[in-house]
Amino acid sequence: MGQTLTGLLTSVRAIAGRPGTPPRARPGGGPDPELLAALRHCGDHLAALAASGPLTDARRTRLIASIGVLTTACSTPGADAFDALLRTGQQALDSGGDAGARLALALADEATVLRACSKGAWRLRGNALDALGRSEEAITAYERHLALQQNSAASRDVERRIATLRAAGDRIDEALALVGNGEEGGDGNGAAGGAAGTGAVRLSRHLPAADARAAFTELVRLRTAEDGAADPAVRRLAALYAEHRRLSDRDPMADPLLGGAEPLGVPGLRRFLAGRTVCLVADTPHTAEQEQRPGSPLATLIEGYDLVVRCDAVRHAAPTARTDLHAVTLRGDSPWKGPRWDRRATARLVFGDPLPHWRLALRSRLVPGAQDRIGDATLRRPLHDPALLAEAAADAGEPASTAFTVLRLLDFLGTPARVDLIGFEGPAALPPREREWIGARTGATDDTAVRITLR
Repeated sequence: MGQTLTGLLTSVRAIAGRPGTPPRARPGGGPDPELLAALRHCGDHLAALAASGPLTDARRTRLIASIGVLTTACSTPGADAFDALLRTGQQALDSGGDAGARLALALADEATVLRACSKGAWRLRGNALDALGRSEEAITAYERHLALQQNSAASRDVERRIATLRAAGDRIDEALALVGNGEEGGDGNGAAGGAAGTGAVRLSRHLPAADARAAFTELVRLRTAEDGAADPAVRRLAALYAEHRRLSDRDPMADPLLGGAEPLGVPGLRRFLAGRTVCLVADTPHTAEQEQRPGSPLATLIEGYDLVVRCDAVRHAAPTARTDLHAVTLRGDSPWKGPRWDRRATARLVFGDPLPHWRLALRSRLVPGAQDRIGDATLRRPLHDPALLAEAAADAGEPASTAFTVLRLLDFLGTPARVDLIGFEGPAALPPREREWIGARTGATDDTAVRITLR
């Protein structure tokens, strides 16, 4: 591959010239200046690939082959190289990474100059800008594509993508309005500023996606520190942040590896819990034995709740024991491997960080049909997410238990009618720090000491 790559680079340079060379006058039947410019972009990319070492990625190999086809088309008199140009741009986008997206954008720019009415060229430009996080420019390119596209069925995915990008931008606009659109230290041009002494935060829907996310995160952190998480404006700001994250993280199509489960975000979980009585049941031999006895006081008690929550690996409760919400924390070194989550649950929450390994765990451990809903990325770290509880990371030696994480999340959302703990005594007792938090919020403890009422 090294010799082939070097030979192709030599051919590209021979036709298009080296970087910085002035555009050639088009001889009779020769390539258009835009095609020569496109080839120079390809040459720069090939040089970078050659300098990066041996190529083992099949996607890059396909891109190199596509550049070879484009080079041949440009060097063949009378050949129409436009389709090869678009295919090369798509292969560059498919190769992944910012470098591939930048090459795709450069080729799309040349393609739109060559044929301003090519819907394929504008679609490629929109996709490349989208991949680079330049959402507003991507919307403009997508809209140009739609204006040229006559097939309404073929344009639906583009329309959905435009709607998603606009919705993410609208969340930023609402957040800016909520904090005064920069009146407290902003620049007055669609940016929000932090309060004096906390450092400036610049947020705008025109920022690249990664920069907008970082600015939004910092804005939520600053406002939470200033006004407290209970402040209504801060809670709304946090909700907007969570919705922006959900829209930004959403894949362009459903992930088939989730087994048909519906993604569940913060708003969806809030609705799922609203007005319902909830109990967290400890997984102990005594609780499991009592629960399996029909008519026993404990079985009757648990059955009376609207939602039953169980945590982590349920070893004692019967496989058929009712589970409306199952929560699990990914612990130890990542990537997290372990048994698949085959216990039937209406909804499942999986807590873990970092994001790529969390996604991998979901894809490898979810069982199709075992859950109707699965918590999305906005719910994977509720204790530390700035859009939720925004707490500093706890001591690595004493991470929060899954039951405590669920309790804190339910308490933060505030929509359940009642939250009880059942069986969390003796061996199942929570750590002292967590018991202290619960004790400060306990509304009642029943006579059998198996139920603690928080709400």
